[in-house]
Amino acid sequence: MERVYSPEILDSAECPPDEVESSLDDLCRINRWFGGVATTRKLIERVAKVTGKKNLSVLEVAAGFGEVPRAVAQQLEPRGITLEITELDRAASHLRRGHRALVADALALPFRNNSFDLVSSSLFAHHLEPPDLARFGAEASRVSRCAVLINDLIRHPLHLALVYAGFPIMRSYVSRVDGVASVKRAYTPAEMQQILSNGAGGKRLEISRHYLFRMGVILWKNPPGEKAEFQPSAA
Repeated sequence: MERVYSPEILDSAECPPDEVESSLDDLCRINRWFGGVATTRKLIERVAKVTGKKNLSVLEVAAGFGEVPRAVAQQLEPRGITLEITELDRAASHLRRGHRALVADALALPFRNNSFDLVSSSLFAHHLEPPDLARFGAEASRVSRCAVLINDLIRHPLHLALVYAGFPIMRSYVSRVDGVASVKRAYTPAEMQQILSNGAGGKRLEISRHYLFRMGVILWKNPPGEKAEFQPSAA
């Protein structure tokens, strides 16, 4: 299945506000039910195990309503791992009021080097063409102290069939159109490995497969086994 670029309606400034709200609500359910939250939780658990850190500052890029990091935080708190979450999105309409959040460009993050323990994203990488995906990896790595976490879809014909089968649970027509486009735009693990490795500057990559065609990526700022320099947050 070849990768096909197809614009997504939710990325457009012309997407009606009620459809933005409805589509982001759909994404919240999809992430809860079909592996999105679980994938990010496993990535953060991996980082906590390797680094020994139990309190982690997280910059969630392309955060939308921020449901993924906040659901993960609830699940990890009983295990003694706490998250301090900052959300970032290109559109103010995608962010929840009352959250610690800002509007900014994911490819030019407005933070100093080593500002957060983790820079994380969910369902964002497939929106980027390869040069911009490599640029995001480098920019996110600059801002992180420990690692960059990428939670995204895996392009596969069966995954595309599952999206069509899931149309009845999507309340927004935008979710249905964009769901198809997302799978067609998604990367395979091998493609992700090649793109990020080319711009990783020798940093170690870990790529894992998760429930229902989810991919988890950890781009380590300091490879496991090497001592990282942790600095106070400068966000």
